[in-house]
Amino acid sequence: MKIIGSFVSPYVRKVLVCMELKGLDYEVDPITPFFGNDEFRRMSPLCRIPVLIDDGLVLTDSTVIAEYLDEAFPDPPLMPKDPKQRAKARWLEEFADTRLGDVFIWGLFYPKMVHPRVWGEPGDPDRIERSLTTEIPAALDYLEAELPDDGFLFGDMGLADISIASFFRNAAYTGFSPDPSRWPRVARLVERVLAHPAFEKIHRFEMIQLNTSIEGRRQALQEAGASLTVETYGQREPRKGVMRL
Repeated sequence: MKIIGSFVSPYVRKVLVCMELKGLDYEVDPITPFFGNDEFRRMSPLCRIPVLIDDGLVLTDSTVIAEYLDEAFPDPPLMPKDPKQRAKARWLEEFADTRLGDVFIWGLFYPKMVHPRVWGEPGDPDRIERSLTTEIPAALDYLEAELPDDGFLFGDMGLADISIASFFRNAAYTGFSPDPSRWPRVARLVERVLAHPAFEKIHRFEMIQLNTSIEGRRQALQEAGASLTVETYGQREPRKGVMRL
């Protein structure tokens, strides 16, 4: 199986952690969507990552990919068996992908890190301020009331835990972490999930991707033990696409 997408993406990270939990073999083409070539844009019409390629099957949404992996490789399961818990897990994953994605990625990570690094221009300081003072606290207040006092959400670590924690990794790259005095349940869950060996393995490659030039990135990742595709769907110059910027 091949995964197209940067190790730093929370959506790519979610899928890779699921694959690690299931012990699956995979290769990564670690590109950001901005650097995707025409063939990448044909496979991913919304110009988003990750893209999964598995024996002719092409999927371009992290939730769809995770559900496929759980159905095709059911052990260990990513979702609880109880219908009510399963529905709750689906909702919390959706909340993470949409609301946490909006406030942490579009409202914080992109304007603080992607805009200056990729486009050479400053991000929107008003959006950053609104995210930090209003939008992120409101999202975390909601999560605090939904999370358990201890442990994972539904027994063993599953898709909902992975989805939630993944966005806090990107938030940490901007200098944000949940205040344990205000959001103790959030802080405990995030710390517990991100400390899992599957997350730690991916984190090593993320740090290389963040701190290495584009020219030397593939070699550095391979030297660190990342399993990369031979060919890439990337190109040298970035292009803006369908995604909001």
